[in-house]
Amino acid sequence: MGRLQGAATAVGPRHTVSLDPDEALRLLGSVPLGRVVFTQKALPAVRPVNHVLDDGDIVIRTHDGAALVSTAQQDGDHGVVVAYEADDIDPATHLGWSVVVTGYCRLVTDPEQVARYQEMLHPWSDHRMDHVVRIRPDLITGVRLVNGTRPQAPSNG
Repeated sequence: MGRLQGAATAVGPRHTVSLDPDEALRLLGSVPLGRVVFTQKALPAVRPVNHVLDDGDIVIRTHDGAALVSTAQQDGDHGVVVAYEADDIDPATHLGWSVVVTGYCRLVTDPEQVARYQEMLHPWSDHRMDHVVRIRPDLITGVRLVNGTRPQAPSNG
Protein backbone atom coordinates (compact mmCIF):
# COMPACT_ATOMS: atom_id res chain seq x y z
CA MET A 1 0.00 0.00 0.00
CA GLY A 2 2.98 2.34 0.46
CA ARG A 3 2.88 4.42 -2.73
CA LEU A 4 -0.88 4.45 -3.14
CA GLN A 5 -1.38 5.28 0.51
CA GLY A 6 1.22 8.07 0.30
CA ALA A 7 -0.52 9.55 -2.73
CA ALA A 8 -3.85 9.44 -0.92
CA THR A 9 -2.46 11.33 2.08
CA ALA A 10 -1.44 14.46 0.15
CA VAL A 11 -2.78 17.38 2.14
CA GLY A 12 -4.19 20.77 1.37
CA PRO A 13 -6.15 22.21 -1.52
CA ARG A 14 -4.50 22.48 -4.92
CA HIS A 15 -5.47 24.16 -8.17
CA THR A 16 -4.11 24.64 -11.67
CA VAL A 17 -2.58 27.77 -13.12
CA SER A 18 -2.20 28.11 -16.89
CA LEU A 19 1.34 28.52 -18.19
CA ASP A 20 2.28 30.88 -20.97
CA PRO A 21 3.76 29.11 -24.03
CA ASP A 22 7.35 30.23 -23.35
CA GLU A 23 7.30 28.94 -19.77
CA ALA A 24 5.58 25.72 -20.87
CA LEU A 25 8.24 25.05 -23.51
CA ARG A 26 11.03 25.86 -21.02
CA LEU A 27 9.61 23.33 -18.56
CA LEU A 28 9.24 20.68 -21.28
CA GLY A 29 12.91 21.20 -22.14
CA SER A 30 13.89 20.68 -18.49
CA VAL A 31 12.91 16.98 -18.47
CA PRO A 32 14.30 14.19 -20.65
CA LEU A 33 11.18 12.04 -21.09
CA GLY A 34 7.78 12.60 -22.67
CA ARG A 35 5.07 10.88 -24.68
CA VAL A 36 4.42 11.31 -28.38
CA VAL A 37 0.83 10.82 -29.57
CA PHE A 38 0.20 10.00 -33.23
CA THR A 39 -2.26 8.13 -35.43
CA GLN A 40 -1.61 4.48 -36.26
CA LYS A 41 -4.18 2.59 -38.37
CA ALA A 42 -6.69 5.40 -37.77
CA LEU A 43 -6.38 5.08 -33.97
CA PRO A 44 -4.40 7.10 -31.42
CA ALA A 45 -1.05 5.62 -30.41
CA VAL A 46 1.19 6.79 -27.57
CA ARG A 47 4.89 6.06 -27.12
CA PRO A 48 7.19 7.12 -24.27
CA VAL A 49 10.39 8.64 -25.69
CA ASN A 50 13.30 10.72 -24.59
CA HIS A 51 13.74 14.07 -26.28
CA VAL A 52 15.81 17.19 -26.56
CA LEU A 53 14.53 20.70 -27.16
CA ASP A 54 16.44 22.44 -29.96
CA ASP A 55 15.61 26.01 -30.95
CA GLY A 56 12.00 25.52 -29.84
CA ASP A 57 11.55 22.18 -31.64
CA ILE A 58 11.19 18.80 -29.94
CA VAL A 59 13.63 16.25 -31.35
CA ILE A 60 13.28 12.48 -30.94
CA ARG A 61 15.42 9.61 -32.18
CA THR A 62 13.74 6.40 -33.23
CA HIS A 63 14.46 3.13 -34.98
CA ASP A 64 13.78 1.79 -38.44
CA GLY A 65 10.36 0.19 -38.53
CA ALA A 66 8.99 2.33 -35.71
CA ALA A 67 5.37 3.34 -36.24
CA LEU A 68 6.29 7.00 -35.81
CA VAL A 69 8.78 6.82 -38.70
CA SER A 70 6.25 5.37 -41.12
CA THR A 71 3.63 7.87 -39.91
CA ALA A 72 6.01 10.82 -40.43
CA GLN A 73 6.82 9.58 -43.94
CA GLN A 74 3.17 9.40 -45.02
CA ASP A 75 2.88 13.06 -45.95
CA GLY A 76 6.47 13.59 -47.05
CA ASP A 77 7.69 17.14 -46.49
CA HIS A 78 4.38 18.22 -44.98
CA GLY A 79 4.71 15.91 -41.99
CA VAL A 80 1.85 14.71 -39.82
CA VAL A 81 0.11 16.25 -36.84
CA VAL A 82 1.18 14.81 -33.50
CA ALA A 83 0.90 15.77 -29.86
CA TYR A 84 3.75 15.65 -27.37
CA GLU A 85 3.28 15.66 -23.60
CA ALA A 86 5.77 15.92 -20.76
CA ASP A 87 5.25 16.52 -17.08
CA ASP A 88 6.85 16.56 -13.68
CA ILE A 89 4.25 15.83 -11.00
CA ASP A 90 5.14 14.65 -7.49
CA PRO A 91 3.01 11.58 -6.70
CA ALA A 92 2.91 12.36 -2.96
CA THR A 93 2.00 16.06 -3.08
CA HIS A 94 0.27 16.12 -6.50
CA LEU A 95 2.20 19.32 -7.26
CA GLY A 96 4.09 20.00 -10.48
CA TRP A 97 3.32 20.78 -14.10
CA SER A 98 2.12 19.26 -17.36
CA VAL A 99 2.72 20.54 -20.91
CA VAL A 100 1.12 19.46 -24.19
CA VAL A 101 2.47 20.54 -27.57
CA THR A 102 0.65 19.97 -30.87
CA GLY A 103 2.47 20.39 -34.14
CA TYR A 104 3.80 18.79 -37.30
CA CYS A 105 6.24 15.90 -37.04
CA ARG A 106 8.75 15.51 -39.85
CA LEU A 107 11.69 13.22 -40.47
CA VAL A 108 15.06 14.93 -40.34
CA THR A 109 16.85 13.86 -43.51
CA ASP A 110 19.86 16.17 -43.69
CA PRO A 111 22.88 13.96 -42.79
CA GLU A 112 24.64 16.76 -40.88
CA GLN A 113 21.56 17.47 -38.77
CA VAL A 114 21.01 13.76 -38.12
CA ALA A 115 24.63 13.42 -36.96
CA ARG A 116 24.27 16.50 -34.75
CA TYR A 117 21.14 15.11 -33.08
CA GLN A 118 22.76 11.70 -32.64
CA GLU A 119 25.45 13.48 -30.60
CA MET A 120 22.91 15.50 -28.59
CA LEU A 121 20.35 12.79 -27.86
CA HIS A 122 21.19 9.33 -26.55
CA PRO A 123 18.31 6.82 -26.62
CA TRP A 124 17.43 4.86 -23.51
CA SER A 125 16.63 1.61 -25.31
CA ASP A 126 18.87 -0.97 -26.97
CA HIS A 127 17.33 -0.38 -30.41
CA ARG A 128 19.56 1.07 -33.06
CA MET A 129 18.13 4.57 -33.45
CA ASP A 130 18.99 5.70 -36.97
CA HIS A 131 16.03 8.03 -37.55
CA VAL A 132 15.41 11.49 -36.16
CA VAL A 133 12.07 13.26 -36.09
CA ARG A 134 11.41 16.90 -35.29
CA ILE A 135 8.16 18.29 -33.92
CA ARG A 136 7.62 21.97 -34.67
CA PRO A 137 5.15 23.28 -32.06
CA ASP A 138 2.06 25.07 -33.35
CA LEU A 139 0.04 24.98 -30.13
CA ILE A 140 1.66 24.96 -26.68
CA THR A 141 -0.44 24.61 -23.55
CA GLY A 142 0.48 23.84 -19.98
CA VAL A 143 -0.67 23.94 -16.40
CA ARG A 144 1.09 24.13 -13.08
CA LEU A 145 -0.50 22.34 -10.10
CA VAL A 146 0.01 24.57 -7.06
CA ASN A 147 -0.85 24.65 -3.36
CA GLY A 148 -3.71 26.73 -2.07
CA THR A 149 -7.22 27.56 -3.02
CA ARG A 150 -8.04 29.22 -6.30
CA PRO A 151 -8.18 33.00 -5.90
CA GLN A 152 -11.76 34.25 -5.97
CA ALA A 153 -12.81 36.64 -8.71
CA PRO A 154 -13.81 40.04 -7.37
CA SER A 155 -17.58 40.38 -6.97
CA ASN A 156 -19.43 43.12 -8.77
CA GLY A 157 -21.92 43.68 -6.02
